[in-house]
Amino acid sequence: MDNVYREPEEKQSQDQEQERSDRESSEKTDRISTEANPITTNDVQEIDEKKLIRKLDLRLVPWLSILYLLAFLDRGNIGNAKLYGMEKDLHITDTQYLLALTIFFFSYSAFEVPSNIVLKRIRPSIWLSFLMTMWGICMTVQGLVHDYAGLLGTRWLLGFFEAGLFPGVAYYLSCWYKRSELGLRIALFFSAATVSGAFGGLLAAAIENMDGVGRKRGWSWIFILEGIVTIIAGIASFWIIQDFPDRATVITEPERQFLINRLQEDGRNTSNEPFSVKYVLQSMRDYKTWICMLIYMGFDGALFAFSLFTPSIINQLGFKATPANLLSVPVYVWACIITCVVGVLGDRFGRRGDLNMLFFGIGAVGYIILIISRNPALSYFAVYLAACGMYPTIRIAWVSANVEGSYKRSVTLAMCIGFGNLNGAVTSNVYRAKDTPWYRLGHSIVLIYILTGFTASLIYKIVCVRENGRRERGERDEIIDLSDSPMGGDGLGMDGDGKVRGGRGDEKNGRFGSVEEAKREKGDAWSGYRYVT
Repeated sequence: MDNVYREPEEKQSQDQEQERSDRESSEKTDRISTEANPITTNDVQEIDEKKLIRKLDLRLVPWLSILYLLAFLDRGNIGNAKLYGMEKDLHITDTQYLLALTIFFFSYSAFEVPSNIVLKRIRPSIWLSFLMTMWGICMTVQGLVHDYAGLLGTRWLLGFFEAGLFPGVAYYLSCWYKRSELGLRIALFFSAATVSGAFGGLLAAAIENMDGVGRKRGWSWIFILEGIVTIIAGIASFWIIQDFPDRATVITEPERQFLINRLQEDGRNTSNEPFSVKYVLQSMRDYKTWICMLIYMGFDGALFAFSLFTPSIINQLGFKATPANLLSVPVYVWACIITCVVGVLGDRFGRRGDLNMLFFGIGAVGYIILIISRNPALSYFAVYLAACGMYPTIRIAWVSANVEGSYKRSVTLAMCIGFGNLNGAVTSNVYRAKDTPWYRLGHSIVLIYILTGFTASLIYKIVCVRENGRRERGERDEIIDLSDSPMGGDGLGMDGDGKVRGGRGDEKNGRFGSVEEAKREKGDAWSGYRYVT
């Protein structure tokens, strides 16, 4: 008989413990919200919001941009090295060179989701600095290889360690800024990729003058010197990168509370939710995640083809190696300007979907010209239009703004960016030596990628608009159990500002004990959440 009754008692005890844990978590969230209320906290009330945001912009964005500049230099400098005899010295064919580009993307794509989960559980200052130091070592070693096998190995490891930076920073910034502020900050961060394109050409042309120093070829010194700089930056990052707002040392306690309060008002969940596989499954089961992955496919597939082959494309238009590298500089300067302008427009007007489709369209026009043109000057002009289709990062801010729940947003961004980067394995093989000088096949494939991104963006916008409409009509209202409230126990819906409104909710949308519980459990599926279109 003892065994008969012991098992239910243990199960009941476990259930009570889980309920108590959930209740304490909810109370903690409510307490944080109350403590962060500017009406009841004089110190918080006196904070100048614009001054605080400027402070964050100066302390967070510049260094992260430098890290991404180094990352893009390290992954893309192989295109510059190719122009200075790397293939000949390593005795590799054009096909082997393309495979060396491809292998990078397999490890790069596979590690992005696990890296973002680790980032959420470990301090960013530790994880990001570790990754950077390791890929700097890989880059330095790449300059010491003597054969094809060594090149493949270092390229694979480079992708493995670089994988966590871009999705990690995209998620990291979303934990600091409101959705309406994220576009410009991600644009400034990503503009480092365009700067690296310009700076990489200049740097490669300068470093090549070291050809013969230490019995090393100029292309070897490109890898070695850039790798050493990355190692130094990675070690310094441990002290420079700030952790998430709840642990960052760059802000005072009143500023911390103020940030938490404004993020909560923007619909962000600021509680320290424990990791659970259900958050990963939420992302994978959300069909919108898969649409966004197609957007990133069109974005990243085209981007990597462009960044890896711009010097070669210009070179085949009739310019020698160093002039080709130098002529790529103004293209990337233009891309940097466009990236920042679109980021500002997206934050100011909020029409991220329309902007995304507009610039995909401009990029498509550029590649159509590249396909049909036989004039070097016209083709060079088309390269500027093509840059407009892939460098503006409006789609990154768009997706990030439309996913709620810390782990779900982290996983969704990593899945989208990882799938997009995987397509770099395809587009890194489309510019074949036998297709010179006009690369019609390569340009055609990249054009298909851009059109895929445009179509997926249109579908995603339609989905978001329709879902917002359903929520405005109350079709997604949950039942908020207010049985202990003077208002009674009816299910109540939520309006667009997240405030309780009259009317019964629907049992199929869930029953929750409070609004905070509904927000925490449902994330962006919560009826009070509105998607950015």
